[in-house]
Amino acid sequence: MKPTNTTTHRALNTYTKLMRAAESVTSRVGRTMGASDLTISQFGVLEALLHKGPLCQRDIAAKILKSTGNITLVIDNLEKRGLVRRERTNEDRRYLTIQLTEHGLELIQDVFTRVEAAIVEEMQVLTNDEQEALGGLCKKLGIREGRR
Repeated sequence: MKPTNTTTHRALNTYTKLMRAAESVTSRVGRTMGASDLTISQFGVLEALLHKGPLCQRDIAAKILKSTGNITLVIDNLEKRGLVRRERTNEDRRYLTIQLTEHGLELIQDVFTRVEAAIVEEMQVLTNDEQEALGGLCKKLGIREGRR
């Protein structure tokens, strides 16, 4: 069944509001990361390693929703800054894990605390119930992948 003009207009309007809100919040929270000279992708890699421990590049890419090619470049840049290191496992010398260095651990612990506070501040414009509702709606949209 073809959507009506009203249905199409509502869907497009809602999508535009969702994307603008996400971009706006991401921009404001991203300033906290940028103050430490981290991109959002670099922050995502460091945060994943902080909370999950050493991971292979493929798992990092899946966790932060980036391509493996993009993650290679991000990790290269983090490695150049001395924030992560690649290590081969003893079980399979072809398998590399990415680990935080001491400097990387110190940086991400500091930055994560500030980013966490920025996110909490951003969400304060919504009541607890509104945050729960928004989270549920976003999850509903997000898990729709693969349906058709």
